[in-house]
Amino acid sequence: MNEGRSRNMQANKRTGTKPEIRLRAALHQRGYRFRKDLRIDLDNARVRPDIVFTRKKIAVFVDGCFWHLCPLHGRQPKVNDWYWGPKLQRTVERDRAATAALEAAGYSVVRIWEHVPIDTAIEEIEHAMARRTVMP
Repeated sequence: MNEGRSRNMQANKRTGTKPEIRLRAALHQRGYRFRKDLRIDLDNARVRPDIVFTRKKIAVFVDGCFWHLCPLHGRQPKVNDWYWGPKLQRTVERDRAATAALEAAGYSVVRIWEHVPIDTAIEEIEHAMARRTVMP
């Protein structure tokens, strides 16, 4: 990879993306309190959900359409597909493994695509909260 491309890749944020910030702000405005980018150490994995409701054991991920291969907007790049195809597929596999590890540890996992309207995203999170009882 050339130097310019390397700088571009390093500029991609792992956390604090615009969709994530908008969702956090809307949740906070509604009175919800949560941890952001909290590392959860499990027996077989380390996971960093974008938002974690620790008492309810709910992990929320805000997935970008490109990086996580959204079924509506995700697409396989036509240029350098030898590089991007496996890279994006590993991201999807890592998402599945993280979800499975969290669920095995008793968490509810909510995955929200970046294109989902804020109100719909909050409804999904509230629905997950309604199904959970407070853990001691």
